[in-house]
Amino acid sequence: MQETNILWADDEIDLLKPHILLLNEKGYAVSTFTNGNDALEAFGKTHFDLVFLDENMPGLTGLETLAAIKNIRADVPVVLITKSEEENLMEDAIGSKIDDYLIKPVNPKQVLLTIKKLIDNKRLVGEKTSSAYQQDFRNIGMTLNDKLTYNEWVEVYKKLIFWELELEKLDDPQMHEILTMQKAEANMQYSKFVENHYIDWINGSADAPLFSHDLLKKKIFPLINSTTPVFFILIDNLRYDQWKVINPLISEHFRLEEEDTYSSILPTATQYARNAIFSGLTPLDMEKRFPALWQNDDDEGGKNLHEETFLDEQIKRSLRKDCKFSYHKILTFDQGKDLVEQVNNLMYNDFNAIVFNFVDMLSHARTDMQMIRELANDDAAYRSLTLSWFEHSPLLDLIKKLAQKKVKLVITTDHGTIRVKTPSKVIGDRSTNTNLRYKQGKNLNFNPKEVFLIKNPHEAKLPKVNISSNYIFAKEDQYFVYQNNYNQFVNYYNETFQHGGISMEEMIIPIVTYGSK
Repeated sequence: MQETNILWADDEIDLLKPHILLLNEKGYAVSTFTNGNDALEAFGKTHFDLVFLDENMPGLTGLETLAAIKNIRADVPVVLITKSEEENLMEDAIGSKIDDYLIKPVNPKQVLLTIKKLIDNKRLVGEKTSSAYQQDFRNIGMTLNDKLTYNEWVEVYKKLIFWELELEKLDDPQMHEILTMQKAEANMQYSKFVENHYIDWINGSADAPLFSHDLLKKKIFPLINSTTPVFFILIDNLRYDQWKVINPLISEHFRLEEEDTYSSILPTATQYARNAIFSGLTPLDMEKRFPALWQNDDDEGGKNLHEETFLDEQIKRSLRKDCKFSYHKILTFDQGKDLVEQVNNLMYNDFNAIVFNFVDMLSHARTDMQMIRELANDDAAYRSLTLSWFEHSPLLDLIKKLAQKKVKLVITTDHGTIRVKTPSKVIGDRSTNTNLRYKQGKNLNFNPKEVFLIKNPHEAKLPKVNISSNYIFAKEDQYFVYQNNYNQFVNYYNETFQHGGISMEEMIIPIVTYGSK
């Protein structure tokens, strides 16, 4: 291990010789000074990993020396040592970005604990995290061989995301690779699970998860009352892991009341899943009830242009009482800023539904734009880009403004997305849709081992474009590629984020309820 260099400035440094000798025995190199000026001169010439400063030194005080050190190298942790426990001194020290403080007389164990906390913390946490995951790796591996229920699959997915976010903090490629392999194995088993149960689920079996078309009726409408406005915010294409990284920012302003999940219907695509949310109907029932509004894959025009109409009809059908509501779809920054300005007016509504489309646009931009590909070259970077957007978005401004009022806030999405890596050849005619994770058509040719085939779409509550139409869904991290221009398609779409098929990332969806603090 590389030697740790410590600077210690104290006008009574001779009294601290036993502490210095102990640190030397533990492998730490300590340079001592009796005043702030000498300490600063040495700090400017030598690399130090940690600084101990006595607060009450002749000449420059500890706080003055601290300020000068932070101007030279702000990243070096500084510990203030003081005889005083006065509150204003502590506030000044914290305001000066001190990393820790000790009260005299200090004992060697305090000093060692501080060093480990500030210098060795990352290594110690990393070793413990890696060890804990290795132990849980075996537990998860054994779990995957069990006959899991849907709720148990949700817990497996949450556990994998927990470890993904924990290991992301470590510079350990080997552990990342092990986790990636375990996620792939889990997705393979999960895809088989969905394939075996989906038709029964969508037809109302007792063990079915909560699906898109029941989301408002079962999770949101019961929250509506005459006193507290409900704000339902749907961030298109937001995965569970992306919600996990933005949640701390939301929780600064709202109290998390319930973290839950639901399952997107198939296809896990906006046209199907989000329309199902706002209509409260399966795609097949939407086609029957709204033949003039429902758009099939081969129809021209936008596929999500009637969500407000669908929502209005569902509210009348499900609530059977007056409910003043609003619907907003935010596609641009300016639209988001305009909505923030309207918050006071929205407070007069019982229910406000708001769709933010940024994350969906981000996933498409990552496919189409080389620069975005480079910025979001893996799942960790994709999460980081999502967090960066959220930190500077009108959505966070909206949340901050709502936090000043008494409201109920619900955040969710319509489906997730997966980074695709494995091409799967498919042949279809001109009427076949373009989505890379599912295909609908009457003359599809494919490898049956690589897809979930639905021969009769009506069994899956899906419309038929033609009498002989089939649906096929890509599983795990596969994506459909046509035989013609195969290599060109693979080069263009490999490692891009896609949705429409079967994976934990696409189907297991966060639905989170917050209350005012």
